[in-house]
Amino acid sequence: MTPLELFAQQLANGLTLGAIYALIALGYTMVYGVVQLINFAHGEVFMAGAYAAVFAVLFVGVSGAPWGVALGVAVGAAVILCAALGWAIERLAYRPIRQASRLNAFITAIGMSLFLQNALMLIGGATDRQFPAIVPALRWEVAGVTVTLIQLLVWGSAAAMMAALQWLVMATRLGKAMRATAQDLTACLLLGIPVDRIIAVTFMAGSSLAAVGGVLFGLQYGTINFHDGYLIGMKAFTAAVLGGIGNIPGAMAGGLLLGLIESLAAGYLSAQWKSVFAFGVLVIVLLWRPTGLFGERVADRA
Repeated sequence: MTPLELFAQQLANGLTLGAIYALIALGYTMVYGVVQLINFAHGEVFMAGAYAAVFAVLFVGVSGAPWGVALGVAVGAAVILCAALGWAIERLAYRPIRQASRLNAFITAIGMSLFLQNALMLIGGATDRQFPAIVPALRWEVAGVTVTLIQLLVWGSAAAMMAALQWLVMATRLGKAMRATAQDLTACLLLGIPVDRIIAVTFMAGSSLAAVGGVLFGLQYGTINFHDGYLIGMKAFTAAVLGGIGNIPGAMAGGLLLGLIESLAAGYLSAQWKSVFAFGVLVIVLLWRPTGLFGERVADRA
C-alpha cells in the first residue's frame, strides 16, 4: 500500500468512527442546548442500544433472515428501548432537580451513568459479547482503499439522521419550541409552551440517535462490552465540546474531526496513542477558542 493509499484508508476509517461519535455527540449537545445539563449517562444509553439490538436479533430469531429485515429489527428495538430510557432518565432523575444547583445536577448525572453501567453489566454480562453479523461482509476496492458495506451503512445512516435532525430543529414547530425553551424557559412557561414535554422529547430524540450509533458501533467492530459506553461517551462528549457544546452542526463536525484524529494517530503512530492525541487536540482547541470551533449555542438561533 502506497503512502497515499494508506492515508486515504485511514481517512475512510476515521470517517466511520467519527460518524458514530457524531451521532452520540448530538445527544449531548441537544440536551445541553435546551436545559444546560451535561447528561453523562448518555454513553450508557448508547451502549444500551447496542445490547438491545443483540437481544432483539437473538430473541426474534432473524439472524438467518434477509439482512435488511434483521437490521430493521435491531435498529427498531434499540431506538424504542433508548427513547424510553431517555424519557425515564429525564422524568425520574433530572426533572426533580432541574431547579437545583449545577453541582446537584452534575452529581446526579454521574450517579445515573454508574447506575446504568452496572445495570448493563448485570443484564448483559461482564465479558465481551459478540454482535450478530447480520450485514454481509461485502467489501470493494476503490483506488486502493477498501470500503465495506458496513462503512457505507454507517456513513449513509449518520448523514441522513444528521440532516433529519437539522431539519427537525430548524424547520418544524417542535424545533422552534426546542429553541425557544433553550433561549428562555420561564417565558415559554408563561406562553403556555409545554416545557416538560419539549425537554422529554429532546432527551428521547438524543437517545434515539445514540441507539442507532450503538447498532452501527456493534456492526463495525463486532463486539460490545458494558464499559464501552463510558469511554465512547466521553469521547463523544469531547467531540461535542470540540465543535461547540449546544451547537448541532458543531457536534457533527467535532465527531468527524475526532474520528479522523484518532484514526490518523492509530495508523501513523500507535493505537495506544490515539486517545492521547484526541484529548490533546481538545485542550489545544479550547486554549485557542474556549467556546469550541463553532461556539454558538442552539439557544442563540431561536
